Amino acid sequence: MRALRALRSRRFQAMAAAAAAGGARRGRVLNPETMNPAIRRVQYAVRGPIVSRALEIEQELREGVPKPFTEVIKANIGDAHAMGQQPITFLRQVTALCLCPELMKDPSLPSDAKERAQRLLEACGGRSVGSYSASPGVPMVRENVARYIERRDGVPSKAEDIFLSTGASDAIVNILKLLVSGSGSSRTGVLIPIPQYPLYSAALAELEAVQLGYFLAEERCWALDVAELRRALAEGRRRCCPRVLCIINPGNPTGQVQSRECIEAVIKFAYEEKLFLMADEVYQDNVYAEGSAFHSFKKVLMELGPPYSEEVELASFHSISKGFMGECGLRGGYMEVVNMNPEVKAELSKLVSVRLCPPVLGQMILDTVMDPPKPGEPSYERFQAEKKAVLGALAEKARLTQEIFNRTPGIHCNPVQGAMYSFPRIDLPPRALAAAKENKQAPDMFFCMRLLEETGICVIPGSGFGQKEGTFHFRMTILPPAEKLKNLLEQLSSFYTKFVTEFS
Repeated sequence: MRALRALRSRRFQAMAAAAAAGGARRGRVLNPETMNPAIRRVQYAVRGPIVSRALEIEQELREGVPKPFTEVIKANIGDAHAMGQQPITFLRQVTALCLCPELMKDPSLPSDAKERAQRLLEACGGRSVGSYSASPGVPMVRENVARYIERRDGVPSKAEDIFLSTGASDAIVNILKLLVSGSGSSRTGVLIPIPQYPLYSAALAELEAVQLGYFLAEERCWALDVAELRRALAEGRRRCCPRVLCIINPGNPTGQVQSRECIEAVIKFAYEEKLFLMADEVYQDNVYAEGSAFHSFKKVLMELGPPYSEEVELASFHSISKGFMGECGLRGGYMEVVNMNPEVKAELSKLVSVRLCPPVLGQMILDTVMDPPKPGEPSYERFQAEKKAVLGALAEKARLTQEIFNRTPGIHCNPVQGAMYSFPRIDLPPRALAAAKENKQAPDMFFCMRLLEETGICVIPGSGFGQKEGTFHFRMTILPPAEKLKNLLEQLSSFYTKFVTEFS
């Protein structure tokens, strides 16, 4: 009996060893060799390695590791509420009422917020924001978006051309998915501005489209030049089939605001070259510079009249994350499509249905932004005062940023005409370039990493957005409170002077 038990034990051990050996031979189904190679090419600087290091430093500070600073200032991303901006009261009151309808009994909440929440809840399945909506969005919200566009542009807009989305980013990626096709020399090429917002380069890498960069003219306050578009298009046609032209206005990361004349020229160029236009207009409320004004591509296209208004295909995008709202975490936005082929629009409807629907709470916020309190309503004066205060403070911080940076020899900052960022150019001495090479880093990454380690200020190197060869930049948000921003700018400028002295 003992011998039989020993034999069974040996067999069990042999089987376990064989299983272990087989498991080792089998390996993981998903590994670096078998994963989608396109994902490896995706880079997103705004949340890249420098931000990872910033999070590590925050943890080190919590653990008591000595640093020459007491906090990390994350000036890397346009997250208004994280930077201290207070939510707009009416937006949050409506949101709270939609989430907790029992608050309708609270006498401290204004009647117009309650009426808005009632209407929105009636448009939701089961009168709950926890239900799915229609895939393109709640019909009532789409109608209000169309009315907003008509008031803004003075031209008609139809709810069936409006698709609500999880912020603007999701909508942008969906349009690119529709546009990218072909292989080899017939593969879709997409013209994007350089510097660009890294969503575009990341999405194009994932979709394996061909990125065609056109340079904005830094010496002319990041102006868009049609001659440069022609150069990029001609270069692209030698290796792919350019079909798409992306515009960011107001600009991210560059903060420029395009003139109406520029927009007209771009539309005519898209018509002549048969390009689909994508207009990223999420910063349309953020215009600060005297003489600058936001002109939507839809408005200019319609006012140009035929043949442009009838033939140029356009998708434009807006979001609740920016502007005066800053509701980044609630994820709401929309796109409007113009002159889209009806069969393709049906396919777009199918594509958005795969994700079921955008966040319903984000749609509720979007509705209050598109259809704000009107004169005479209880919330009107407070809403207008809060909106004016946010945009006024941003305008002052835009001026302050340019002024302080340009006092420092070696830092060159264009006027921040709009959006929420500055994109200064920095001169770096040869020894700094050599040190960066030794550290296997781009020169502006080397500078930004040193800045983070020595001051706790987190900004994003220009190499993450694209820049002309031999130039170096960084992007930082202007969102921190004015006094904190002033200290940040002065500290950053002082660090730059010290850095240049060290490597001179």
